[in-house]
Amino acid sequence: MLTLTLRRSLALAACAVAGLAQAASPPIFVLNSLDADISVIDADTFTQIKRIPTGKEPHHLYLTPDEKSLIVANALGDSLTFINPVTAEVQRTLRGIADPYHLRFSPDMKWFITAANRLNHVDLYHWLPLETNPLKLIKRIEAPETPSHLYIDSKSSVLYVSIQDSDELMAIDLNTQTPRWKIKVGKMPADIYLAPDDKHILVALTGDKLVEIYDVAGAQPKLVKRLPTGNGAHSFRAWGDKRHVLVSNRAGNTISKIDLQGFAVVDQFPGPGGPDDMELLPDGKTLLVGSRWAGKLTMIDTKTRKVVKQVKVGKSPHGVWTLNHAPR
Repeated sequence: MLTLTLRRSLALAACAVAGLAQAASPPIFVLNSLDADISVIDADTFTQIKRIPTGKEPHHLYLTPDEKSLIVANALGDSLTFINPVTAEVQRTLRGIADPYHLRFSPDMKWFITAANRLNHVDLYHWLPLETNPLKLIKRIEAPETPSHLYIDSKSSVLYVSIQDSDELMAIDLNTQTPRWKIKVGKMPADIYLAPDDKHILVALTGDKLVEIYDVAGAQPKLVKRLPTGNGAHSFRAWGDKRHVLVSNRAGNTISKIDLQGFAVVDQFPGPGGPDDMELLPDGKTLLVGSRWAGKLTMIDTKTRKVVKQVKVGKSPHGVWTLNHAPR
């Protein structure tokens, strides 16, 4: 079996052969949630080169285990769009997937999981890549009042789900496909991030200006800290060093860098126009963020803490991703 690094190297090498606008780098994808399409950005010129139609409300995206397809989840379209991450060509569309707002593969690649934001449930699928339909629904678990974001521990044993409109965090045992616990958290939890130690989970509170940190190592979670970051704390992106994580503060127009050892904010970056999802490039300093309210993709230099470039995309840009990214 090819290693993750080797597979990525082969994919990057194929980019030149693909001839996508003569680009040396794989394209950047931005999901335009209110336009039902994807902006494809040339990574070298930072210009939009085309738009790809999808189902209604594409919000989040995830790479398949073989790294040959980027899956875009179309929540209101009840579908998944598979796209070549190098050539930006649509490969196929899977329909009949109920409200796939957020999505994630388990580390062991056994599970593919979606959060149905408007339908209030979480779907657990087995991933069968050699089948015509690679998704087999195993269990549907009720998750009242707007399940939002998902995270899975490194052992592929526990799924964590933020419940946005009931201000809750839920843990699901993937071995038994049953809930373990559910607790109250702060206002309007959105994205969640499990630290590399599998012990601490961070919850971004979009209805507040805080990130809550919980110890989830025991039978019941314990609140460790309520960390001020900025108004509308919303989306996480790991820095790649297993020590820091970024959180976008959507209402505060800032991005905070959090030290996972001391659970403290150690740096702050500008995030104009309602910063949402983020991507970090391999140079370790170029940060891409969807400026949700401005309809732009913003490039930030984290060394100088300045906005370098912006490019106009579609309405309500949400997910941002490129194959050529820094470690997660």
